[in-house]
Amino acid sequence: MSTIYDRIRARRLELGLTAEDLAQQLGYKDKSSISKIENGKADIPQAKVELFANALHTTTAYLMGVDGPALPPGCEPLPRLKRLPLVGRIACGMPILAEQNIEGEVAVPEEWHADFILTCRGDSMAPQIMDGDLVAVRSQPEVENGEIAVVRIGDEATLKKVSFDGTTMVLQPLNPAYPLMTYTGAALAEVHIEGKAVGLCRGL
Repeated sequence: MSTIYDRIRARRLELGLTAEDLAQQLGYKDKSSISKIENGKADIPQAKVELFANALHTTTAYLMGVDGPALPPGCEPLPRLKRLPLVGRIACGMPILAEQNIEGEVAVPEEWHADFILTCRGDSMAPQIMDGDLVAVRSQPEVENGEIAVVRIGDEATLKKVSFDGTTMVLQPLNPAYPLMTYTGAALAEVHIEGKAVGLCRGL
């Protein structure tokens, strides 16, 4: 089983670098430091593993033996994906993630920390979000002013930029052809934030 030292040497040779080249990139005085590391006679501080990975155009995971093959120069590793429920049209009176609303699953990057995917209908959020786009949503009951959220009004769900001052909520389309939606008083009780838009999938 190859060690981090073996992988450093193999990757250096793969890139056509000399020990001296690598030493210069990493700030070592001479190539002997690299030779000692590659022969397992000198340890690499944890803080320097990332520097080695960058210099060798690969990942720390690869060097440490917990990943797949090294990546070619100019390539980045694919993100870890998570499969989330795809919500289509909202069934009357049903919670947004009720089984009747789920049309399938979509894989999105884990780093979005999303909980479900909503299919955007209409062009009120154009040109940023178009009809048919899939919006990744993180479930949460509140958002900051100016953030785009999935808002449920009675039995309908809409995607809008939200502003709230404690008594009045304004839902703003991004398309200037559409009017603001303002809720206050008793009408405000029908408005519920379902989550924050955290990612966009287009052309699926």
